[in-house]
Amino acid sequence: MKFARTIAMAKKEVFHITRDPFTLALALLLPVMMVTIFGLAIEFNVRNIKIAVYDGDKTQSSRKLIDTLSSSHYFLVNHSFNQKDAIHSIDSEKDRAALIIEKNFEYNLLSERGANAQLMIDGADNSTVGSVTSYFGRIENIAAEKITGKKRPNDVVLKTRFLYNPELNSRWFIVPGLMVVVVAILSILLTSLTVAREYENGSMELLLSTPVRPVEIVLGKLTPYIGLGLGAVGFIYIIARVFFGVPFLGSHFIFLGGCLLFLTTYLAQGLLISVTTRKQQISMQFSMMSGLLPSLLLSGFIFPIESMPLFFRVLTAVLPVRWFMEISRDVFLEGSGVYELRHAFLALALICALMVTIAAKKFKRDLEP
Repeated sequence: MKFARTIAMAKKEVFHITRDPFTLALALLLPVMMVTIFGLAIEFNVRNIKIAVYDGDKTQSSRKLIDTLSSSHYFLVNHSFNQKDAIHSIDSEKDRAALIIEKNFEYNLLSERGANAQLMIDGADNSTVGSVTSYFGRIENIAAEKITGKKRPNDVVLKTRFLYNPELNSRWFIVPGLMVVVVAILSILLTSLTVAREYENGSMELLLSTPVRPVEIVLGKLTPYIGLGLGAVGFIYIIARVFFGVPFLGSHFIFLGGCLLFLTTYLAQGLLISVTTRKQQISMQFSMMSGLLPSLLLSGFIFPIESMPLFFRVLTAVLPVRWFMEISRDVFLEGSGVYELRHAFLALALICALMVTIAAKKFKRDLEP
């Protein structure tokens, strides 16, 4: 292997990139737009829950309970004239929940007989059931203190402290993971489309007929796109820090090392797809199938890997996006070092070496038909 030929290949690829505005827009503008739009749109905290309320007591105590509910900023209260309307609002999917306050609510509460209020929740949407229940439990305690003027006795007092994300800001958790998903899709598309276009134009066959070694072609083609991918990561980093206010507690060198391994792996995967398919349309389909779906569903971005069945937990171990997701979030929010992330870096390095080797081997087979 001669580095002079690799550098020549890299210069040639840089020339192609600078003459192709579509590639530059795909690499620099698309990730910025995706992170900005999806970072604002995706929200894991459940808010603005529509709840129908029927006040059968119509006393000061029942009104305090309703006021506490509406002032929590989690619920949007819709008043119902009778109990049937409140229940029907759930059946018609107008509201997510319904609160029925029974008659003599205030009398039973102040006389310490135990006041009853029924909360009905739409269980079809199980993603919000837990949130509604936990929110309402806290609201119930606050309302009881306002009505009775005294705190409830607690034998055990739990003081909760949230580490790394004290505000429970879901965007702090979403944006570092969203960056991983966007970069993964972008990296595969960059090399799969550009190299497939060379096959369609006939320039790749001309290149493969020269004495240039396959590994030199692979490294020469990957190097400019690694730089382009790092530029996209830089733009996303600025948006995450400035626009979304995501903290960065770790080392930039550790994060950069993870980015290099991750970008190289997925760029090599895109190169392998383009060498195998040799058609832009087919390459794009394979790229989206192997990049988009695993990045969203099997990386831990949305669903925790620990909650998956055993088969899928093992399957995620061969996905580089799973390991870089861990690196990105831990470096951003926890400030983890190399020792804490040693398993993720080792797995990512092995997958990267394997993917580059397979891509080079595929080029070699094409040289020897």
